[in-house]
Amino acid sequence: MPPVSNNPPGLVLASGSPRRREILERLGLSFQVRSADVEELFEVRSTPEDLVLANADLKCRAIAAIFPDEVVLAADTAVFLGNRVLNKPADREEAAFMLGQLSGRKHVVWTGLRLIHRSSGREWREAVRSEVTFRPLDWLTVRTYFERVDPLDKAGAYGIQEHGELLGAACQGSFTNVMGLPMEATSRALAEFGIQTRNREME
Repeated sequence: MPPVSNNPPGLVLASGSPRRREILERLGLSFQVRSADVEELFEVRSTPEDLVLANADLKCRAIAAIFPDEVVLAADTAVFLGNRVLNKPADREEAAFMLGQLSGRKHVVWTGLRLIHRSSGREWREAVRSEVTFRPLDWLTVRTYFERVDPLDKAGAYGIQEHGELLGAACQGSFTNVMGLPMEATSRALAEFGIQTRNREME
């Protein structure tokens, strides 16, 4: 897909996530932020990648309708233990239960990446997969982790970039994917719209 034009369009991040903003800033990009107020899907109807892509699409289309001349970037990240989705916990009791489920086991993190430039009709979609393994966790470790990290705004009740060493978190695949936005895939997708990253720091 060739660039949108000789003059690259602006970029809008359809997310209020501070972690996604941080990753775009690490790529040296200037962008606007506009959170999408949409009703997300929470159950796997076919495959995990279909779920995260469907949610990313909902966010992206909502903001692209407002910014038709900009490239709108949306993402949706979900934690999967088998075929079950671990969303953001409602309270610390549920957060502790989630970490207990993940203790000593491998789980998968999927991010759906969606870009739309509505005025040209160009679109991009991609799903990125990473595997994360925790060491066996005892209650003291979980309590210590919660003293340092707020689990309530994080899918699966953890943030790998925030004291992930306490959980013994080992990642196979994109580390930034687990944070919420796969840096390498995002950089590659933006280049297709004529938006080049200045900082080539990758995973």
